[in-house]
Amino acid sequence: MSLKPSKVDTKEFEIPETHFVRDIDNQVIQGIVLQCLSDISGIALVDENFIGNLLGRGNIPSVRGIGAEQDMKNHSISLKIEIKVEYGLSIPEKAEEIQAKVAEEVTKLTGLHVAEVHVIVKNIYLPGDDFGSIKKQVNASKAMALSTNEEEYSDEF
Repeated sequence: MSLKPSKVDTKEFEIPETHFVRDIDNQVIQGIVLQCLSDISGIALVDENFIGNLLGRGNIPSVRGIGAEQDMKNHSISLKIEIKVEYGLSIPEKAEEIQAKVAEEVTKLTGLHVAEVHVIVKNIYLPGDDFGSIKKQVNASKAMALSTNEEEYSDEF
């Protein structure tokens, strides 16, 4: 009596589905928003306030005035941007310019759906005031990113 191997129908096996996960840190989102804002004239980010300094929030490696909340279930993100606008400029026009540019750039670079861009105008400033602070913050955050990513190399254990 010889046993013949029976053919196994591979359709009967259940192969688990592969899940691909991608996380984007909020600092990355803040960097993208900061870069977008640096190209828009007539605006500046809000300054750190006394209470924030007192509570030590200035030590957190993030950008003051840019908040991001991700919804991983829906692959979407909500942004909150606090700014100052130069006196004499239309606040609704500046807000729309920021919202359009930020939503387009964040979607393009992260693949996330931008559910909300909430622009909060906290103050105004006079023309001629030195508020190149967004460009300064872009350069400062680039320098900080380079310094925190560099590790000292040593042969010692």
